[in-house]
Amino acid sequence: MESHVADVATASDWSVEEASYLYQMSAWSDGYFSILPNGHAAVEAQDDTVAAIDIRAVVDDLRAQGITAPLLLRFPDILYGRVKQLNEAFLATIDELAYPSSYTTVYPIKVNQLHQVVEEVLEAGKSYNLGLECGSKAELVAALGHLESDSRLLICNGYKDATMLRLILEAQALDKQVIPVVEELGEFEELLRLGKELDVPVRLGARVNLTTAGVGKWAASCGDASKFGIEISELLYMLDHLEPEGKAGRFELLHFHLGSQISDIHALKRAVREISRVYVQLRQRGVEVRYLDVGGGLGVNYEGNFPGAEQAINYTIQEYANAIVGVVQEVCDQAGVAPPWLLSESGRALTAHHAVLVVEALSAQQHSGVDASWTLSADDHRVVEDLESTLRWVEDLATTDRNGVPPLMQLVEAFHDAHEKREEANQLFSMGYLPLEQRALATQLYWTILRTIDGLVRSVDPTELPSDLAELDDKLKERYLCGFSVFQSILDHWAIDQLFPVVPLQRLDEQPTRRAELVDLTCDSDGKISTYVAPEGRQAHLDVHELTPDDHYYFGIFLTGAYQDIMGDVHNLFGRLPEVHVYADDEEPEGYYVEKIIPGNTVEEMLASVQYFTRDLQRRMKAIIREKVDEGKLRPKDGVELLDRYRRAFEKSTYVNRTDP
Repeated sequence: MESHVADVATASDWSVEEASYLYQMSAWSDGYFSILPNGHAAVEAQDDTVAAIDIRAVVDDLRAQGITAPLLLRFPDILYGRVKQLNEAFLATIDELAYPSSYTTVYPIKVNQLHQVVEEVLEAGKSYNLGLECGSKAELVAALGHLESDSRLLICNGYKDATMLRLILEAQALDKQVIPVVEELGEFEELLRLGKELDVPVRLGARVNLTTAGVGKWAASCGDASKFGIEISELLYMLDHLEPEGKAGRFELLHFHLGSQISDIHALKRAVREISRVYVQLRQRGVEVRYLDVGGGLGVNYEGNFPGAEQAINYTIQEYANAIVGVVQEVCDQAGVAPPWLLSESGRALTAHHAVLVVEALSAQQHSGVDASWTLSADDHRVVEDLESTLRWVEDLATTDRNGVPPLMQLVEAFHDAHEKREEANQLFSMGYLPLEQRALATQLYWTILRTIDGLVRSVDPTELPSDLAELDDKLKERYLCGFSVFQSILDHWAIDQLFPVVPLQRLDEQPTRRAELVDLTCDSDGKISTYVAPEGRQAHLDVHELTPDDHYYFGIFLTGAYQDIMGDVHNLFGRLPEVHVYADDEEPEGYYVEKIIPGNTVEEMLASVQYFTRDLQRRMKAIIREKVDEGKLRPKDGVELLDRYRRAFEKSTYVNRTDP
């Protein structure tokens, strides 16, 4: 007996629209992903002149070239779309409200520092003069090389040492728009010292620690618990040391950060109002603040918009822009002060959608039950007889006509009976009174009973199910082994319970008949995706199709373009995945072209990262083989072939490849 999903519709009635609802694609995709009539997941360029890209077709094309899953697909067209959408939203609000200043998007490269991604974001934002933000010495060094234009902003956050501060001041001396944001007073004092040493007037800003509390998982980014930022008294201290001489430096920027994923627009408005009041009072005391940086936090919908959704947002990009521009203008108009040039450090919202992690299901694992043809024998133990009796009772309940309403309380009783008898079988086995074969049979009967009960309650509203029966979904889900590492590719799911939408890339025109949990290749029990997007809220399983031996079955793990590329670790020495950049193009026969393929890490590269070096390992292996040949335990020819296979393994991918000979 198998585990089945509730019948939402008959097989002939199932449609791709129902699949889209089941996986909540309209809630989290922002219009960038859809389902084609052939049942394949697709990327929408949001351009009426360009057709959608069939993701499964891309994966099949790559497999024919020897590039197999797991792999990361990047769709730079989405990056271009997100940059345009954000900037046009601010420009529209500025125009509508006649806001007398302007706006610049600043991309924080910590969100995704990969060079190709940074270059694509900069290219997408060229017409908007998009800027960069860095938060460390290494990021500063990387960003400085992209300041070809003297007008491009570079905002420098994070804690800074003398080397970093000196680089910033030297860039300022080259007329580059590089602004250090002071996080603590020691940085300010070091900046002034270095400015005098280099004879460079310091241009700087400060991150102010507001009293407005953040929201969600990153609430501590703002308020008393924040590890970054200075208090108002410290800000006044800084200004007192800048004002008397005038030559010491120029305070140009006020900055705050409410958190990485602002879920509530009202919290943002409160914070913007508070920082605007600070700005107004600084201007009134003669401080020529030019920029107001509202930080990051423009959110992404990772799940449906149902009540209590923790990783969703209650606003659009346009509402985000309206809130910031509107509140700043209102506060400045009330005070009769010229409004500032607005900046936002939007990274997650720009990059999350553009990357899709593709993984393949390698096998399905489930608790085994008894065959439909199985019958009780005279040699079976009493506990097996009891479980068989419970099974027949449940089967009889299934055939009794009750106008389609299952007898819930009797099914609960049967569930309890099955659970008690299984426990009894385990105790008898532990005491030596039950043979191994009988224990196995008892366990199979237990799972068969649960599946039979589950089949009867599939049509019942989940809210009306007794708690024991409501837990059957979780108990009976299968484990789909997929060729990837959670810790390498979606570390935030394990670390902070980040939700990433998961959708089969094919057969979406067929009703899924299985419930599964996706598990990875690592030897860690946490190596699994434990939470999934669902119509009524999060759930612990994904609705999937039965695997067939003659086809590849792929999943797309979406919204992985922010942070995951950079934060992944090397658990089990699984390295970076192959990365493919795909552009929509209607002039191509398939509707797309692959602009770049970046190979994943080899075994040799991953070993070198933890100080295992090829020559030394091969020398050691050669010595072991020679010893066995000398002992007569291995033929010389076999030894040569074994060493050759060992050497070739260094060139292979670190991931499972079922097509590898």
